Amino acid sequence: MDIDLVPIDSHNIHLLKDVNPDLFDEPVVPERLERLVDRASSFLLLAFVEGMAGGQLLAHIHHHPDKPTELYIDDLAVVDALRRRGVATRLLEAAVAIGRDRGCEELWVATEPDNEPARRLYGAFGLNERSASIFEAGSET
Repeated sequence: MDIDLVPIDSHNIHLLKDVNPDLFDEPVVPERLERLVDRASSFLLLAFVEGMAGGQLLAHIHHHPDKPTELYIDDLAVVDALRRRGVATRLLEAAVAIGRDRGCEELWVATEPDNEPARRLYGAFGLNERSASIFEAGSET
């Protein structure tokens, strides 16, 4: 199975126009996408399998005055039909390489405690699991 990874930028943003809705939690908003791809501290990767977008990964680079620069995997999704076929692993490997090239020394990602597939993936990738409390505010709270 060929998996082609494509970093999304302002020149190929059109690739998300008709993307599978299962790749994102909500419909992609063009204005938000344009703001995202113009940020040097973020990147979005699409995984194409047999010409169809079957996975995506969104990451952010956090710079700190007192800690190492870290890569945060904000979102990772693979369509159901392609799960457990190496798409998520390839996306993670590419993100780590990009982060390393941009000076990241650490990596972190969060997932829900009951998301067993994600927990297995991150554990197999060599990441250590720890607990945290999350506080949020926004339109849904």
